[in-house]
Amino acid sequence: MIEAPALRRLLVVDPCDDCHRLLPGLRSVGWDVDSCTLENAADRTCDVGLLRLQPFHLERPEAVKELISRSGTEWIAVLNQEVLRLQNVGDFVCEWFFDFHTLPFDVSRVQVTLGRAFGMARLRGQGTIHVDQPEHELLGDSKPIRELRKLLSKLAPTESPVLIRGESGTGKELVARTLHRQSQRHSKPFVAINCGAIPEHLIQSELFGHEKGAFTGAHQRKVGRIEAANGGTLFLDEIGDLPLELQANLLRFLQEKHIERVGGSQPIPVDVRVLAATHVDLEAAIEKKRFREDLYYRLNVLQVVTAPLRERHGDLSMLANHFSHFYSHETGRRPRSFSEDALIAMGKHDWPGNVRELANRVRRGLVLAEGRQIEARDLGLLSQHTISTPMGTLEDYKTRAERQALCDVLNRHSDNLSVAAKVLGVSRPTFYRLLHKHQIR
Repeated sequence: MIEAPALRRLLVVDPCDDCHRLLPGLRSVGWDVDSCTLENAADRTCDVGLLRLQPFHLERPEAVKELISRSGTEWIAVLNQEVLRLQNVGDFVCEWFFDFHTLPFDVSRVQVTLGRAFGMARLRGQGTIHVDQPEHELLGDSKPIRELRKLLSKLAPTESPVLIRGESGTGKELVARTLHRQSQRHSKPFVAINCGAIPEHLIQSELFGHEKGAFTGAHQRKVGRIEAANGGTLFLDEIGDLPLELQANLLRFLQEKHIERVGGSQPIPVDVRVLAATHVDLEAAIEKKRFREDLYYRLNVLQVVTAPLRERHGDLSMLANHFSHFYSHETGRRPRSFSEDALIAMGKHDWPGNVRELANRVRRGLVLAEGRQIEARDLGLLSQHTISTPMGTLEDYKTRAERQALCDVLNRHSDNLSVAAKVLGVSRPTFYRLLHKHQIR
């Protein structure tokens, strides 16, 4: 028995009479059709979108741009003769839409275009994405990110302090926000403070607050970050940069659960869960007397380590597409996919700045891209056509080739190492040995 093909979701925005006449034929060939106004489109899901473009859309294009940017899929514009005569309509459609159709419809051509748009959305890993998808999720499907999500689900319900460790740009604040969001304190404040970004003479006042007249310029009482987080979560980023004097005050707060504002003497009880993050080696800082050992043990009750992006090759494409959509509205350009050359270049880059670097390069790529896709040069990465491999011994060439083969296969099969080993034609133990040899986790 042959199973019927799965329904494909089509969202028709601001439909006209011609659109309504088209819909029964689309339903008969497997499209699950929904229609709504532009104002209500943010609550719908779809695999492909069809939008009847009207003059006021071009006068105030922000709503259309936001819908397309956040939907994560391909859109087709429907144009009548009035819209076709408007200035700049061609540039707008070419920038933001996969294709367009003029009225009256050529039904067979519409079906072909919808099929192509659906296929392109699926190839780019899009489709059936809610247009209001939250932007705070820990994206990725590699083993490190799956293990991280599993660990956070265990740690979030507890009240214990958590120390989040990892290189700069690996998403330590995102981890802290996830712990808060999944905790029983999720409806209370989440207050973050970067201990390394505030001048040393101001940080005590920022953390603990001050009373009116406590020092020159203190014209009124100020509530500190710790007090502002009462009932919720306090996130201390770059805790390793906190001055020693403030470390003692923070330790006293963690022990006694109350604070005193600068210039005050009245203890103020505060109930917060403390999360801290650092990219520095705190153990080495303790040995050098730059960080208090007793504070370290207060903060390091539970620990989370974020993986660098170079160990998450399988997530590169998904993250890059996410940032392409996230920054498209800011840059005023349609979200773009990435060429094969760009994907290869991303796979070969070491990403010293991690996810933050990837976000910035995609942001740049959206601005510089001239075609429908973002190229390696738009990201500031070397194209495979221009890379000149440095000279070396034969053994050097073999080592580079071996590592590149591992990176390439992990980029496609990071979720199944047995398949990755089979693709390379080696046994699974040999594959693990090679990963260890090249220090790829």
